[in-house]
Amino acid sequence: MSEERRVHLSRSAPDAYKTLDAFSKTVGGIAGEAGIDDRLKELVQIHASQLNGCAFCVRVHVDRAVAAGLDADLIAQLATWRESGVFTERERAALELAEAFTFIHDGGVPDEVYDHVGGILSEDEYVALSWILVSINAFNRVAIAGRYPVPPRTRSKA
Repeated sequence: MSEERRVHLSRSAPDAYKTLDAFSKTVGGIAGEAGIDDRLKELVQIHASQLNGCAFCVRVHVDRAVAAGLDADLIAQLATWRESGVFTERERAALELAEAFTFIHDGGVPDEVYDHVGGILSEDEYVALSWILVSINAFNRVAIAGRYPVPPRTRSKA
């Protein structure tokens, strides 16, 4: 296998990818039932994708975030959410959880994160966000492993 051409997992094993996509839809339903709105869902998915270095998923979820009403300033603040004043306490807890799940290999979700986030989010919200993070981290790995392309967008002439 060469550097330029990678196996495209979603095309090479479409049934597995369809199953992952169906899992994602199930997770979306759980999130909706728990009161997780599209804004919060997209914020954590963008942030996890940024942390993983998945340009493909960042683009997908930024597009979805914009469609959900998030603006460029808010999205740009994600990288510095701890220093930024634009996020609610609930969003900050969700972003902290996103970091713990993305770096879960560093000892799991630390007790202090679990306790802090659990003091802000309901159990249903915690569970829903956790499943969202499991899902996006899986999609990140598929896209990163396949080096899914993110070409420049062409600008339409007005």
